[in-house]
Amino acid sequence: MSDAVGPVFAALADPTRRWMVEALLRDGTTTVPALAADLPISRQAVAKHLAALDGAGIVERAPKAGREVRYRLRGGALGPAATWMAEAEAAWDGRLERLKGAVEHGRATAGS
Repeated sequence: MSDAVGPVFAALADPTRRWMVEALLRDGTTTVPALAADLPISRQAVAKHLAALDGAGIVERAPKAGREVRYRLRGGALGPAATWMAEAEAAWDGRLERLKGAVEHGRATAGS
């Protein structure tokens, strides 16, 4: 596994962070107070989660709107993780197809 995808998977292992990513996908940009209003956690906890997502390269600070710090998804941040998952899925699909073929071949041979 590429070193680039480990931090992404680690950051997304937390359900609160996945919810934040979904909110950013839906809304484009958001603020700590806006996220905290929709979550049962403090603003400080939201800021820590955003820092973890930033550290993994998933989010970044957007240009300020007045005094508010806004966050947005970093373009292409999930691409390497998505590629890794697609490659892993293809490898498993190949293994399962070979296993299926071996089982079916074994049944055909046993039935002869």
